[in-house]
Amino acid sequence: VQLQASGGGSVQAGGSLRLSCVVSRSIFSLNAMGWYRQVPGKQREWVAGFASGGSTNYADSVKGRFTISRDNAKNTVYLQMNSLKPEDTAVYYCSANFNGKNYWGQGTLVTVSS
Repeated sequence: VQLQASGGGSVQAGGSLRLSCVVSRSIFSLNAMGWYRQVPGKQREWVAGFASGGSTNYADSVKGRFTISRDNAKNTVYLQMNSLKPEDTAVYYCSANFNGKNYWGQGTLVTVSS
């Protein structure tokens, strides 16, 4: 299983970006997917993910600003990031769990300047 993340870039505070993660396997009915981020020298932290029943969950730090969504036909998961803050600067990773094994994308860098 391969995950290909894209969409990162440099924006000013208050701006928006949309990250995409294309999965090489069907994600239909798969809920164990999410986005994480990591700042150099710090642990990777969970940002957003899907829960059973199709609901979504978010870290408190991004709630109300980020939206995770999916297109099953394209095997793609998205992360819409609005009202970006400098503290959102990180490498963002998508993750999917198939049959108990976790797979990761290569990461895409988001830089938010003040």
